[in-house]
Amino acid sequence: MFKKLDKMLERFDKLNELVGDSEVISRIDEWRSYTKELSEITETVEKYTEYKKVVAEEQELRELIPLESDAEMKALMKEEVEICKDKIATISEELRILLLPKDPNDDKNVIMEIRGGAGGDEANLFAYELYKLYTKYAEKNRWKTEDIDISVTELGGLKEAVFSITGKGVYSKLKFESGVHRVQRVPETESQGRVHTSTATVAVLPEVEDVEVNIDEKDLRVDTLRSSGAGGQHVNKTESCIRLTHIPTGIVVLCQDERSQTKNREKAMRVLKSRLYDFYQSQYEKEYSENRRSQVGTGDRSERIRTYNFPQGRVTDHRIGLTLHSIDNFMLGDIDEMVEALAIHDRELRLSAGIEEE
Repeated sequence: MFKKLDKMLERFDKLNELVGDSEVISRIDEWRSYTKELSEITETVEKYTEYKKVVAEEQELRELIPLESDAEMKALMKEEVEICKDKIATISEELRILLLPKDPNDDKNVIMEIRGGAGGDEANLFAYELYKLYTKYAEKNRWKTEDIDISVTELGGLKEAVFSITGKGVYSKLKFESGVHRVQRVPETESQGRVHTSTATVAVLPEVEDVEVNIDEKDLRVDTLRSSGAGGQHVNKTESCIRLTHIPTGIVVLCQDERSQTKNREKAMRVLKSRLYDFYQSQYEKEYSENRRSQVGTGDRSERIRTYNFPQGRVTDHRIGLTLHSIDNFMLGDIDEMVEALAIHDRELRLSAGIEEE
């Protein structure tokens, strides 16, 4: 670990020279690259500098103790050594965390997809509540949401919702929400008062830049359709709805949220690129990293990750065994405690597995 830190310290000094070099500054793209790299390692370097300072302080105290004749002063110095030892242990753990490989997608915006699963109308109603949960959570974090494709049912549920969330660190907060969400409650249509179990699926995809996913036009089939409302009736006479089919993978994206065909195509392309990125990334991990299971769960769409039990007022995440007895607040977007617990658990798993960059 300390070899890595020493190399990082050398690189930090070199980068500081480069970003202040007038010739480098004139090459703006190169300068930006160095500035970004510098910002990424600054926190770790500052923590390592603190570590070295405390280690030096402890060493100095150890050398002075045998030379001290005053018993009371010697006792105080020994106490200071113990304090330094505690600080060194704490900072060492912080450095281990800082050296963990960062998810390259953590700073990205996301495309979220929510669909009703098993349970008919009740599943679609639950899907709508999940949609509101995440949009409210986004609002609490001052993130921007934008609907891309919303398909509603006659009862006010959601067959499917595709929308984007834009803001700082969105993916890092929401990446563990992918999977099957299960709800247990008495539906409004249930006359016998029996508890029903329904599901909805959530997918969280990092939104990618054009340079990360290249789509060949010859691999794309574009169909224009009339936009439909709840129940399937047409809501306008123009063919503004866009359906994109990526022929090699069979991935299909439909967008009808906008009245403009051009805008719908732009939104559909954003979703398609994110789905393709997710598809190819999954293929890569399956082929080369079959045994890598360091993250919380697998992120598989079929994995049941959470149960929302309304009669008992609790929400349970099955991956970490955490139960919160505050379902009403949770459904209003107050999910920070769950989000933080998932992130901490993931970090602990990676630390225990010793996954650190060489």
